[in-house]
Amino acid sequence: MSLEVSTRLKLIREKHALSQRELAKRAGVTNSTISLIEQNRVSPSISSLKKVLDGVPMSLAEFFTFDIAEPARPSPFFDREQMPNIGGEGVDLFLVGHGVQNRHITMLHERYAAGADTGAEMLSHTGQEVGMVVKGEIELTVAEQCRVLKPGEGYYFDSTLPHRFRNLGSETAEIVSASLVSPNSTPSF
Repeated sequence: MSLEVSTRLKLIREKHALSQRELAKRAGVTNSTISLIEQNRVSPSISSLKKVLDGVPMSLAEFFTFDIAEPARPSPFFDREQMPNIGGEGVDLFLVGHGVQNRHITMLHERYAAGADTGAEMLSHTGQEVGMVVKGEIELTVAEQCRVLKPGEGYYFDSTLPHRFRNLGSETAEIVSASLVSPNSTPSF
């Protein structure tokens, strides 16, 4: 994933006519962070990449589906090969709807390896999230509330609340989730 992240970040930054310094300033990170990511010398966590993309602004879904050479896909159906993995470091996030323009829903098939999580920094973005655990167990923290969810159990919360997903178990855990954004805003995840 790293090479793809570095290449995409540089293309998107240049498309928006931003210098590394300007993007770093907008995102609230150091210039060296942007430089190291673009040189493929570090692989950012999901939360770190989201922070950088907030400086564009661009959602993770848009970041990983951005392709100026590919026209919008007319088919409403997507095979597994057409679902890019926008996760990393033990967390697979397969995006349903690659290439869909003006999306209002981001649907993911999420897989968390044993011990994996979304990062030490809590996630927060506009919209709402809903999901259900289909395999294993996931510890979900939303603001001050924390619960371990088992297969068949789900969640629904305002995504502006800080949140984090962790697999504390010894087997892979899977979630099917959707993020909804309010009208007049872009998806953040």
